[in-house]
Amino acid sequence: MTTPERPDPAVPTATYRLQLQPGFPFAAAAEAVPYLASLGVSHLHLSPVLEAVPGSPHGYDVVDPARVREELGGEEGLRELSRTARRHGLGLVVDIVPNHMAMSPRHNPALWEVLRDGPSSRRARWFDIDWEAQGGQVLLPVLGGPLGEEADRLKTDGDVLRYYDHVFPLREGTASLPLPQLLDAQWYRPVWWRLARTELNYRRFFSISELIGVRVEDPEVFEATHAKILELLHEGVVDGLRVDHPDGLADPGGYLRRLHEATGGRWTVVEKILADGEGLPASWPVAGTTGYDALRHVDGLFMDPDGFGELQGRYRAYAAPQTDRGGDWDATVRRAAYKVLTHELAAETERLTRVASRLCATAPETALRDRAPWALRTALTELLVRLEVYRPYSPEDAATVVTEEAAAEARRAFAVPEEAGAVDVVRDLLLGRYGDGPAHVEFRTRFAQTASALRAKSVEDTAFYRYVPLLSATEVGGEPGGPAVAPDRFHAYCARVQRDWPATGTVLSTHDAKRSADVRAALHVLTECPERWADVLTEVSRAGQAVPDGQTAWAAWQTVFGLGPAEEERVQAALLKHVREAGLFTSWTEQEPPYEEAVARFVTAGPCGVPGRKVAELREALEPHIRANVLGAALVHLTMPGVPDLYQGTEHEYRALVDPDNRRPPRFGEGGGDKEAVTRAALALRARRPEVFGTTASYEPLTAVGAAADHCLAFARSGEVVTAVTRLSLRLAESGGWGDTRLPLPRGRWADVREPGREFTGEARVAELFAASPVALLERVPE
Repeated sequence: MTTPERPDPAVPTATYRLQLQPGFPFAAAAEAVPYLASLGVSHLHLSPVLEAVPGSPHGYDVVDPARVREELGGEEGLRELSRTARRHGLGLVVDIVPNHMAMSPRHNPALWEVLRDGPSSRRARWFDIDWEAQGGQVLLPVLGGPLGEEADRLKTDGDVLRYYDHVFPLREGTASLPLPQLLDAQWYRPVWWRLARTELNYRRFFSISELIGVRVEDPEVFEATHAKILELLHEGVVDGLRVDHPDGLADPGGYLRRLHEATGGRWTVVEKILADGEGLPASWPVAGTTGYDALRHVDGLFMDPDGFGELQGRYRAYAAPQTDRGGDWDATVRRAAYKVLTHELAAETERLTRVASRLCATAPETALRDRAPWALRTALTELLVRLEVYRPYSPEDAATVVTEEAAAEARRAFAVPEEAGAVDVVRDLLLGRYGDGPAHVEFRTRFAQTASALRAKSVEDTAFYRYVPLLSATEVGGEPGGPAVAPDRFHAYCARVQRDWPATGTVLSTHDAKRSADVRAALHVLTECPERWADVLTEVSRAGQAVPDGQTAWAAWQTVFGLGPAEEERVQAALLKHVREAGLFTSWTEQEPPYEEAVARFVTAGPCGVPGRKVAELREALEPHIRANVLGAALVHLTMPGVPDLYQGTEHEYRALVDPDNRRPPRFGEGGGDKEAVTRAALALRARRPEVFGTTASYEPLTAVGAAADHCLAFARSGEVVTAVTRLSLRLAESGGWGDTRLPLPRGRWADVREPGREFTGEARVAELFAASPVALLERVPE
C-alpha cells in the first residue's frame, strides 16, 4: 500500500498514560516524573488538559478549548510539568477531543453566546445544531419532569434563567415576560430530560445529551478550537497528540489532514476502533491508531479456540440465554442495534430520515421521488443494523461497507416489493450515484455519524454486557464471537503493522477498557479449563443463594475470578453498571430497583460471600498459568511493532474493572514483582536501542519445533532482539510439558536480558529457555 506522509522523527519509544483529574493535577504528575523516567518510557501521555466542567474526573467534557484547565494547575502548571519532564528526558503527548464539548452553558462561553443570540451568533457555526427542527429552538433536556411539574422551579434572575444549578442566558429584552412567553422567546427550550431520546436537535456524543457535537470541519471552528493546543505544540510544551473519537466527525480524513498540516506533522494517533479485517484508511496522515487492534491480537494469543467453544456451551447450559439476547453473538448484536436505533438514538435516526426525505423530495432525479419517510426510515434502519464496521468514510468505501448482500436482506423487511426500492435509493445515495451536491454530502455524513454511534452503543455498551461466555473477550475492539488468535495470524498482523503503520500506538489497558489486561489474562485461562469452571459454578450454585438471572450470575462469578481478592464495593459497582448497560432487566433510564437490589444481594451472598471462596481457590490453583498470561501479554506488547502505551499502574500487576474503577489515582513505586521486572527490562531495551523497534525496524516470526511448538510464540526484531513467551500453559502442562521442543534462533549468540550470564545459540531447548520464567527476552551479543 502507499503509506501516507509520516510525522517528524520525534516518535515516542513508549508512552505512559496518566489520568489527570482535580485529585491528580499537573503537580502530582510532575512529582511522578522521576519514577516514570526510570521505567524507560519516552513520553507521558496525558488525558485532556483543556478547560472542562468543574470537578470532571476525566476532562472529555471540554468547555473552553482556549484555556488549559485551572483545576489541574492551569497553563503554567502544564508548562512546569513539561519543563520537569524535559529535565528527565521525557516529552508529552496530549489527548484532544475535537468531536464534542460539554452542553453546560454556565461553563461553556461559546455555547452561552449561541443560546443567547441564536443562529446569528458569531459562534453558532461551532455547534452541530439543526435549527430547522423544534421551531428553531435548541432543545435542552435538563428538567426533572414535564414542564408543567417543573415550571415553578424555573426562575428569572436579572438576565439569566435558573433551574437548580443550571443557568441559561436570556435573550435581550425578554427578562420581564411571563414564563410561558419568556420560554417561547428564547433560542432554546428547557424540556423534560426524557424528551432527548426522540426530540433532540443537536448532535451529541453517542447518546450522551450532556455533550454537544462540534463542527470542526469548518476551518474557522477548527482554528478557534485548536489554537491553544497548536500553540503548546509549536512552543515545545507538547510533542504529540491522541485524537479522541474521530468517527464522530463529519470528515475524519479532512480533519486529520488539516491537523497534520497545522502541527507540522507531529506524532498523532487516532482512537479508531477497527473491526476484524478492517484497515485504517491509508490516506490518513497519522502514525496509526491508539492500539485497540493490537489489544485484540495480543489477547487472542492466550485463548484456546477449542476451549472457548466448550465454554460457550457451558455458558448456554448454565444461563440459558435467548439466542438474540446473549445466546449468539451476531444475533445479540443485531437485536441490540435495532433497540438502540429506536430508543437511545431515535432522535439521530429521525434527523437522518429528515435529511433523506428532504433530499428525495427535492431531487431532480425522478427515481428519488415518492419515497415515504417511513420507507426511508425502514431502509436506513435495516442497512445500519447490518454494518459490521463503525462507519464508511467515502462513497468508494461505502460500497464495501453497505454491501449488496446487506441491501438484499434489508429489502425483505418490506411487505410490498415496490416499497423496498427505498433500500436501493438509500444505498445509491451512499455510494454517490446521484452526485456530490451539498445535500448528498450531508446525507452521507449523517449516515456515517449515526453508524459510528450505533456501533459503539449496540456493541460496546450493550451486546458486550449481554453475551458473556468469556468476559475477557468483550473488550473494546474485540471479537467476542471468535476471540482466539492463532500464532500465524498474529505474525501476519505484526508484519502488516511494521510495513504500513510502524509508529502506531499499541495498548493492553486503557481508561475505556472494560477490564484491565491482568484481569483479562486470568479470565483467558478459563478457555483452557472450561470443565473445571463449570464444575465450580455447579458447586457454588448449591449454596442456594437467589440468582437474579443466569447471565448476570455467570458474569458475576467471572468478575470475581478475574479480579481476585478485592473490596465488595468494587464488584457491586461493576455489576450494577453491567446490568444497566445490558438493558435486559433494568437500564440507566428505566431502572428497576427490585431487580437491582436482587443483584446486590446475590453479589453479597455469592461471589463476595462464602461460596466465592471456591472461585478464589480455583484462581489460586491456576495462578502459575495466570502469571504466564500476564507476563506473556506484557512482553509481547512491549516488543511487537508499534509504540506501546502503558496505562497508569500497569507496569506492575494491575487489576481493575470498568470505569470509574480503572480511573482511581495511581500509586507509584508500590509495585515490584515479575511483571515490573519484565516491563523495565523491555522498556530499557527499547530506550537503548530504538532503531531495533522503530519505523525502520523489521519483524521476523520464529517457529518452534517439537511436540509443544504451538505453545511457544516467538519473534525477532531487526535480527537483534528475540521475544519468546509461553501460551496456553495449562494445556501445555496437561500434555506433559515442553519435552524436547526447541526454538531455532537467528545466527549468533543470544544473551538473556533479564538474567545476565545465560546465553543461547542455534536451537535453544525451550524448557531451558523458560526454566525460570514463562517468558524470555534475548539480545544478540556483539561479535
